[in-house]
Amino acid sequence: MSFTTVSWFLFLAAGLLIYYLLPGKCRRFQWVVLLGMSLFYLSTFSWKGILLLFMTIFGTYAGGRVLDYLNKTEKETVAANKAAWPREQRKAYRASMKKKKRAVLIVLMLYVFGILAVIKYTGFVLENVNAILAALGQSTFSIPTMLLPLGISFYTFQSASYLIDLYNGKIEAQKNIGKLALFVCFFPQLMQGPIGRFDRLEPQLIQERRFDFDNFEYGLIRIGWGLFKKMILADRAGSVTATVFSAGVGNYHGFQIAVGILMYSIQLYADFSGGIDIVIGAAQMFGITMDENFRQPYFSTSISDFWRRWHITLGTWMKDYIFYPFSLSKSMSKLGHWAGKKLGRFGRGLPIALGDLLVFFVVGIWHGASWKYIIYGIYNGGIMAFSSFMAPLYRSGFEKFHINPKSRGWHIFQIIRTFILVQISWYFDIPNNLSEGNLALKLTFTSPSFAQFTNGDIAALGLLKSDYLILLFGCLVIFFVSLYKERTGKQVRETLAAKPLALRWTLYLLMLLSILLLGWAKQTSGFIYANF
Repeated sequence: MSFTTVSWFLFLAAGLLIYYLLPGKCRRFQWVVLLGMSLFYLSTFSWKGILLLFMTIFGTYAGGRVLDYLNKTEKETVAANKAAWPREQRKAYRASMKKKKRAVLIVLMLYVFGILAVIKYTGFVLENVNAILAALGQSTFSIPTMLLPLGISFYTFQSASYLIDLYNGKIEAQKNIGKLALFVCFFPQLMQGPIGRFDRLEPQLIQERRFDFDNFEYGLIRIGWGLFKKMILADRAGSVTATVFSAGVGNYHGFQIAVGILMYSIQLYADFSGGIDIVIGAAQMFGITMDENFRQPYFSTSISDFWRRWHITLGTWMKDYIFYPFSLSKSMSKLGHWAGKKLGRFGRGLPIALGDLLVFFVVGIWHGASWKYIIYGIYNGGIMAFSSFMAPLYRSGFEKFHINPKSRGWHIFQIIRTFILVQISWYFDIPNNLSEGNLALKLTFTSPSFAQFTNGDIAALGLLKSDYLILLFGCLVIFFVSLYKERTGKQVRETLAAKPLALRWTLYLLMLLSILLLGWAKQTSGFIYANF
C-alpha cells in the first residue's frame, strides 16, 4: 500500500474517521486505533514481517523494563543510604550498577541489531565468504533467501535509541507494551522514517485529541507537496536513472552518465523528501508532529553541512549514539592529547576525524548490504575526516590569501563545490554494484561525448522533451520554495496561512491539478527508501 495509491488515501481517511469519532471517554483509546492501523498497514506488505517486528518489540519492552528497574534501584538505594554511605562507597556502588546496566545494554543491542543483521546482511556475508572459498578451491555455502520486512532499519534504530536513552537515565520505561509497540511501528513513518525519539514522539502518540481543522489543512497540503515531488519530479527523473543504470553504464557516453547521475540527485531528493512530506502530513492530521528530516540540503556549504540537512534524524542518531560516545571517550581523549603533542593543532582533530570515519562506515552499512554502500559511506566520512584534520590549515590559508569565508562569493563557491562532491557520491549509490560505479565514474571523465545530445536524440534516455520541460518547471518551483525557506527561516505554510482563504485554496487546487495532470499521467514507482 504505497503512499501514491488510492487504497492508501482510503485507509488514511477511514483511520481519521475512526480516530476522531470515538466518543467521550473512549478517546483514551485513540492510541489503540493508531496501533491497529500500524499493524494492518504492515500486514498489507507481509504478515511474516509482523512476526519479526514483534520479536523486536518484545525484546525492547523486556529489556527496557530491566534497565528501568536497575535505574530505579540505583536511585532508591543511593537515596536511602545517602547519610550512611561515605562518598567513595556511593561512587563504588554507582560504578557497579553501571557495569550491570552496560552488560544488559550490550545484550539488548546484540539482540535488536542481531535481528537486523541476520535478515539484512546474511546474504552479503556469505557472498564474500563464498568468494574467498572459491578462490581457495573450497566448496561454498548456499545463500538463503531472506525476507526484508518493511522499515526494519528504521524501527530497529528507533528501538535502540529508546534502550540507550533508558540506559543513560534520560527517560523512564513505558510499562504498557501496546504503547511501546505504537512508538516502534507508528504507520506513517514505518516505510522510510523519520527516526523518532521516545521523549518527543511517544507522548504525542498516546495523547487524547479532538479534530483540529488547522492540523488537517496543514497535513493535507504537506501530503500534496510530497506527491508533487514524488509524482512529477522523482518518477520522471527516475526514468532516466533506470535507463542509464539498469542496462549497464558501458552502453552510454560519459556525458549521458553524468546526466543520469544528475537525474538521480533529483529523483532521490524528490522521492525521499517527498515521502517524508507525506509521512509528516499524515501524522499532522492526527495532531502528531514528526521530526523534520530535510532542510534545503542542496544549499549545503560542506559535506558535514549536507549531512546536517539530509536525512537529519539519521544524522542526529549517529551523532548522539555513535560519534559523541566514541570521540569523547577516554581512549580517544588520550589519543587526541598524544596526537596534539606530536602533530600540534592537526593532531587535536584526530578523534573527530576517526569519529567521522566510524559514523559513515556505519551509515554505509545501514544503507545496504553491498560494497558500494560501504564505499559510499567511507567517501563521505573520508571527506569529513580530512576537513576536520585540515581545519587549522584552512584557517591559515584564509588569512594568508585574504579570503573572507563569510563573503557571498565564497558562500556560492562552497555550495557549488559541495554539490559536485555530493554528485560524485551518487556514483557509489545508484549503480548496480561497485564495479559498475567505478566504470561510470571512469567513463564520465574519459569519454564525455556530446553526440547523443547534438543529434537531438534525448529520448534515448527515457524521457520526451516535454518531460524535461516539466522537470525543469518542478525543479524551479522547489528551488524558489527552498530559497525562501533558506533566506527567511520560515515555512511556506506559515506565509500562506496569513493569506486570504480564496488565494490559499486557489494555490492548493493548482497544486492538486498539476499532480493529477502531470503526475498520475506517468507510471509511479515505489519509494526508494522503503527498501532500507
